[in-house]
Amino acid sequence: MTGMTSTARPFLNRRLAEFGTTIFAEMSALAAATGAINLGQGFPDTDGPEEVREAAVRALRDGRGNQYPPGPGVPELRTAIADHQRRRYGLSFDPDTEVLVTAGATEAIAATLLALLEPGDEVVALEPYYDSYAACIAMAGATRVPVTLRPDPEQARFRLDLDELRDAVTGRTRLLLINTPHNPTGTVLTREELTAIAELAVERDLLVVTDEVYEHLVFDEAEHVPLATLPGMRERTVTIGSSGKTFSFTGWKVGWVTAAPALVTAVRSAKQFLTYVSSGPFQYAVAEALALPDSYFTAFRDDMLAKRDLLAGGLAEAGFGVFKPAGTYFVTTDIRPLGESDGFAFCRALPERAGVVAIPNAVFYDHREAGAPFVRFAFCKRTEVLTDAAERLRKAFAH
Repeated sequence: MTGMTSTARPFLNRRLAEFGTTIFAEMSALAAATGAINLGQGFPDTDGPEEVREAAVRALRDGRGNQYPPGPGVPELRTAIADHQRRRYGLSFDPDTEVLVTAGATEAIAATLLALLEPGDEVVALEPYYDSYAACIAMAGATRVPVTLRPDPEQARFRLDLDELRDAVTGRTRLLLINTPHNPTGTVLTREELTAIAELAVERDLLVVTDEVYEHLVFDEAEHVPLATLPGMRERTVTIGSSGKTFSFTGWKVGWVTAAPALVTAVRSAKQFLTYVSSGPFQYAVAEALALPDSYFTAFRDDMLAKRDLLAGGLAEAGFGVFKPAGTYFVTTDIRPLGESDGFAFCRALPERAGVVAIPNAVFYDHREAGAPFVRFAFCKRTEVLTDAAERLRKAFAH
């Protein structure tokens, strides 16, 4: 008999066995099947600036990037990233040795963790966390150690317990994985919190990987403070950025890493065996996008702020407990005021019940019970879509 060899073992290795189809795929399929408004996955429903899109078209027509671009990224983009970091934050990076272009922030995270971790290392990460963190730590053979951001209903935000963070660090800890502005909670870590993190990293000689893809979406009185600007952090921090969240071209998958030369060299060693290169013509367009005037970034933030307030207000009127985000384009809600406590069941029923799709925050937790009553909605959609969604939710839940 010929054909496939039978085996009693599953094909997926043990390190990835816990990671199946993502919740985003499940919820997007529900949205398509029911015609519900998809406020689950975080992507805009409009394109970004026309001049940036035209820059990509121009690069295609001019034959720039249609073949393999340089491994570290095209010089124009690396220079633009370095200019952006200097102009916005006073950080100086050498475009040739301290900047690496990646296939979005997701590859930047994967390449960084694969490059810097050994099997058995521990990674302290802020829970809840973006789902690729856990998968990439597992692929590296390391162990994740979650430190849970705790809800503070009085302040309508999630807080980091710095004592818990310090207690999580052991002799096996290799690095801290920090995300601010934070997805999914919308928390922006304060300068005081980040200073404490920096002091801990220096004291315990830890590397820090900081995911700052929402750096331009910071609201109200919150301030984005890059960890690399703090004392002792420039040489031990890998900063991850992305064009997708800032310029609303998420399909282009253009991200980057900035760090000291030795760290960038290490990350590039892993990255070259993942995608090698990607997004050739789009790299030139993103270089032009990063040079847009400050007025673009201000208008972008103000537009998202208005959308945040629209959706958060509608959710509050519908009876949800609302944690108004200080950053990102997600709002986390507490469903317990609605008489619910199981975010998974709530989100699976929501498309039929209200014609809206959301994401249960528990998927972002190791401690699932801590995230069980929380549900995330994305507000990076057109105003009329958010207005419709808010009205549907009010009709379904308001009494």
